[in-house]
Amino acid sequence: MTGDRLDIVVYGATGFVGKLTAAHLSDHAPEGVRIGLGGRSRQRLEELRNRLGGRALDWPVLVADSHDARALGELAEQTRVVATTVGPYARYGMPLVEACARGGTHYADLTGEPGFVRESIDRHDARARQSGARIVHSAGFDSIPSDLGVLMLHEAVSAAGDGELEETVLAVTGLRGGLSGGTLESMREQLADVAKDADARRRLNDPYSLSPQRDKEPDLGRQPDLAPAHRDQLLGQWVAPFMMAPTNTRVVRRSNALLDWAYGRRFRYREVMATGPGPLGFAKAAGITAGLAAFAGGMAFGPTRGALGLLLPKPGEGPSEHTRANGYFRIEIHTRTSTGKRYVGHVAAKGDPGYAATAVMFGEAALCLALDTDTLPPRAGVLTPATGIGIPLVQRLRDQGLDFAVGSEPGKSA
Repeated sequence: MTGDRLDIVVYGATGFVGKLTAAHLSDHAPEGVRIGLGGRSRQRLEELRNRLGGRALDWPVLVADSHDARALGELAEQTRVVATTVGPYARYGMPLVEACARGGTHYADLTGEPGFVRESIDRHDARARQSGARIVHSAGFDSIPSDLGVLMLHEAVSAAGDGELEETVLAVTGLRGGLSGGTLESMREQLADVAKDADARRRLNDPYSLSPQRDKEPDLGRQPDLAPAHRDQLLGQWVAPFMMAPTNTRVVRRSNALLDWAYGRRFRYREVMATGPGPLGFAKAAGITAGLAAFAGGMAFGPTRGALGLLLPKPGEGPSEHTRANGYFRIEIHTRTSTGKRYVGHVAAKGDPGYAATAVMFGEAALCLALDTDTLPPRAGVLTPATGIGIPLVQRLRDQGLDFAVGSEPGKSA
C-alpha cells in the first residue's frame, strides 16, 4: 500500500469475530474512513473483501503473520489504528502490541487474559507512552460494559456531589449467547497456566494484579471474584459467580488507579450473576455455581478437556447467525457512595454478547481511536476502555442502539 495511512486495519479479519467486526465497519463507518483487512492469508482476505462487497471492495489487504515482527511493524506503520481479534493473545498477540507501541499506532483487542495484559503493561507501557500509542485491551464484552458503566456511575455521582464510590457490584440480570472456538481456546490456555504456574495462581488471587502501582492500592480485605452462590447484601438477592469477573474486575480496578483513584480509595468492586430472591433465586444460583465448577474442572483436566474438545466449537467456529441475532445482555451496576447515596447504572444490548454485540463495541472503539482523538482522554500507554477512550465511546454505542444510563435509587441509602 502507498499513500496516506489507513484509519483502521482489522487484523485477524478472516476469523470469526474479525468477519463480524469488518461487516460492522463496512455498514456503519462514516464515508471517507479508510479501512484495511489484515491477516496471514491474502487469498482468504480477498475472499472476505469480495463477500462484504460494496465499499469494502476498495479496502486494501495487508498480509502479516502474527509472529513476523518485521511484517507487523510495516503493518503498524500503514495505519492509525489496529483492531486485532487474533487470540489467544498470550500465544499470538505480543509482537503486534510491540509493533504498535514502537510505531505510535493505536491498538485495540478483545482479550480476556489478565496475564497477557500484565505482560503488555510490563513490557510496553513506557514505550507506548513515549510514542503516543493508546494500547486498549479488552474492548468487547470483556470489558466495555463493566469499565464504561462504572466510569458513568463515577461521573454521575461526582457531578451530583454525592461523594465517592464505595461498595459497587455489577449484576448480570439477563444473558443469552453462545461460545466460539477461539474463546474456548483462550480459556483452556488460561486454565492450563494456572494449573502449572505459581505466578499465574498468585495473579489470579490478587484483585489488583493489573494495577500500575500495586504498592499504593488500598487494603480493603478479600475481594473474591468467583464467590459461590450467596445472598448479596447490597442487591438483596441471591447471586452466582460470573465467569468474566476475573478479567473485568481487574480492568475496572486498573481504571480507578490510572485515574488516580478518582472512583475512591474505598472502592470495592465485584461482578455476579443475579438470580433473584427466595428459594427459586437460591436454586438458580446453586445450579449456576455447580455448572461453572463442572465446566472449569472439565476444561482443566486433560482427559475431560479432550472429550469436551470433540463436542465444543473449534477455533474459527462460533454461534450461528440465529443465535447471534437472538442473544442479548442486561446489566445493572449498583453502588453505595461515601455519603450514603445509592445509584444504579444500566447497560444493555441486543445481539449475542460475545459476538454480535462485541462486534459493534469493538468496531466503534476502533472508530473512536481513529476519528475522535480531540475528545479522548489525554493519555497514552497500556490503557483500559475507560481511560483510553471513555465517554466518547458511550455516545457512539448509544447511537448504535446500546443502552447506557445512570440514575439514583430513590428511597435507598446506607
